[in-house]
Amino acid sequence: MARVRMTRNPLTAVAVVLTLAAAVAAGWGGVSRYDAGHDASAAYAQARDDALAAGEQAVQNMNTLDHRKLEKGLDSWEDSTTGDLHKQLVDGRDVFVKQIRQAKTVSTAQVLSGAVTELDDRAGKAGVMVALRVTVTAPKGKPAVKESRMLGQLTRTSEGWKLNALGQAPVGNTAG
Repeated sequence: MARVRMTRNPLTAVAVVLTLAAAVAAGWGGVSRYDAGHDASAAYAQARDDALAAGEQAVQNMNTLDHRKLEKGLDSWEDSTTGDLHKQLVDGRDVFVKQIRQAKTVSTAQVLSGAVTELDDRAGKAGVMVALRVTVTAPKGKPAVKESRMLGQLTRTSEGWKLNALGQAPVGNTAG
């Protein structure tokens, strides 16, 4: 039987060890990445972030209106809503147009902060609280600035998260 002569080169041994270490690290990284991408908590966090972003934008839209661009502003309100709130806006649009044209006001809202207060991702329901700074400018006089907190209820639709209810959050001590 012929004997194969192997030389023991230390560089070859180091190269083999480094190659094996790299293969193990790549495999571990791939498994970790797969697990992270299929982790339920990551999907839940993404749904929460999506709901918050949509909620903040919708609340800002609902508190921003310029009498000179009234149709565009009201369209934005309707695009931000669903359910009963959407129906109320559509049904009351003509009356609201008259009121805003007569008042000739401009309101702009800036989101200061927001948080998801509840999230049922399976049911497609979420709640948000959004802190706003709203500036209302009348035709004469100085702009009035008010900070407020709004509570919104969201429903996930085929177009994304939309407001189905919006109201003022209680402020201060409400205990009697």
